[in-house]
Amino acid sequence: MSGGGEDDLSAFVALHGAALRASGVPALYWESLCRKLRGEVFDAGDYFGIMQVEEVDEEEEGDEEMEEELKKKPNPGNEPCFKVIVTNENGLQASNPNSVFLIDHAWTYRVEHARQQLLHVPGLLHRMTSLMSIDFHGEIPDEGSIEQVLQEMWKYNQTYQLSQGTAEEKVPVWYIMDEFGSRIQHSDQPSFATAPLFYMPQQIAYTVLWPLRDLETGDEVTRDYAYGETDRLIRKCVLLPWVPSEVLDVNCFTPEPSDEYYQAILAENKEKLPVAINPPVYDKDKVFKVFTDIQQVLRNLTHPRFVFTDNEKEADILYNFSHFKDYRKLSEERPEVMLNQFPCENLLTVKACLASISRRAGGPDGPRWLPRTFNLQTELPQFISYFQQRDRRGEDNHWICKPWNLARSLDTHITNSLNNIIRHRESSPKVVCKYIENPVLFHREDVGMVKFDIRYVVLLRSIKPLKLYIYDVFWLRFSNRAFSLDDLDDYEKHFTVMNYAAGVTLKQVHCEEFIPLFEKQYPEYPWATVQANICKAFAELFQVASAKPAPLGICDYQSSRAIYAVDLMLKWDTSRDGKRIMQPQVLEVNFNPDCDRACKYHPTFFNDVFSTLFLDETDNCHVTSIV
Repeated sequence: MSGGGEDDLSAFVALHGAALRASGVPALYWESLCRKLRGEVFDAGDYFGIMQVEEVDEEEEGDEEMEEELKKKPNPGNEPCFKVIVTNENGLQASNPNSVFLIDHAWTYRVEHARQQLLHVPGLLHRMTSLMSIDFHGEIPDEGSIEQVLQEMWKYNQTYQLSQGTAEEKVPVWYIMDEFGSRIQHSDQPSFATAPLFYMPQQIAYTVLWPLRDLETGDEVTRDYAYGETDRLIRKCVLLPWVPSEVLDVNCFTPEPSDEYYQAILAENKEKLPVAINPPVYDKDKVFKVFTDIQQVLRNLTHPRFVFTDNEKEADILYNFSHFKDYRKLSEERPEVMLNQFPCENLLTVKACLASISRRAGGPDGPRWLPRTFNLQTELPQFISYFQQRDRRGEDNHWICKPWNLARSLDTHITNSLNNIIRHRESSPKVVCKYIENPVLFHREDVGMVKFDIRYVVLLRSIKPLKLYIYDVFWLRFSNRAFSLDDLDDYEKHFTVMNYAAGVTLKQVHCEEFIPLFEKQYPEYPWATVQANICKAFAELFQVASAKPAPLGICDYQSSRAIYAVDLMLKWDTSRDGKRIMQPQVLEVNFNPDCDRACKYHPTFFNDVFSTLFLDETDNCHVTSIV
């Protein structure tokens, strides 16, 4: 390029260079790629063609080698089988800077919107059924065809994620390449590589295709569907959607990870552990200066022994919204300063870590108060083995996929499709938990029997000795539709977080109203007994979370205090002596929870919290000690 062209390339590289490097697109192709993107040049048709492959009838006498070759190349989807070949009479040279191609995307969506888009976007269902070789002859979308597309799409889906924006905007995006891109088959020795590229000037994503070696006319275009995976067992697991196989021989036990796992998490979080300090001692009538950036605290903390300061350096208490990192410096320079978080508390608040430390209470299967959980990054073979074993035994196989560290049910999906779960591993780090198929339900007069969950605020005063309280007021959240194990993408049936969704009813029932209603519906289960079991689960959880020294457990830092919101459900279970019981199920532990409802209905909430945590005074503070 000369003149303006060089400037164009520089601007292109400034915007996209990091993404291209991360995806492994050789710099040799960048100039041509820039030109093709600017001019929207889709010239793959000049070099490639789609070929339909006839399935060989096994009973016919034929070329055995050809049969074997066809068996090795699973089509992503149903019959008929397609493949992409080089049709250009000169073949294709990897050293040619123009040997880079754009693939358009036929459908881009977020999973929770897929059904509605198939129903309402004109022509979309028709195009998808055609691309996936699903029979669909009507003009009006029908449920059967939509269900088939929703099942089959996991063999075609690709994903990317925006690195900037709100939590909602960072939820992974899924896309299906056009007919050309979707016909490119898998090979363990691929001839091409692909990568998504979000083209900033147009705000559109394309897939970039480039050769890994020289190809002659008639050579097949293939890519590695398990690109980047080198471990043979993991590759086998990742390729299961296209190459079905059983991994029943893998032991599905998931023991607690090694110490190195926790060391790596500490390093990744860039958290510096504190030095040991003596417990700070304060005058009994001291007025504490509080530095905080949390509006709910600024508006609602009115206790006379706390005053606010804008100067962080003169504060006695740091009550931060974001995660504190350098405990070492604070412990060395200002050990008497208290703060609202503990070093290594992510062992509770990150779902993968919560599952790991909980195994200290219940062994490899985890404790009874936590749904069976697998880390999809590190325990994929064990999960697949467990899923397939349950399938063989005819047991319920509904699961819920959750990101490690997003709240509010973002990017959370319920499914009984193994392919779906395996592919979700590609989008962002996730755990998969057994979905509670037999929850304790609550009768809503306007709706019927619905799911509900309960949020308790837990106050952690210290680790050694372990001092743990619950706030006496708890909060309830309800689904808006009667529960049944179907319509798994119906948010208002399967989820309870309604206070962030636009145009959705939020059912409010205060705990003092809820208890008599609950006891009327379940007279054999007094709430006091249910809550005692909940507190027992919380106590066990915090005991195992603090049982080992940091970074294997929450750090015993004498100036730390914290509140967490623990979300839980109740499920029907059988006790060891055969009785039907309500078993608490911890869903997640939240750092710095939204306390808007707490402050609205209980104006003394932050006075109670600060008095319990920082003054060690619990009288008339609406808290109950559980450890």
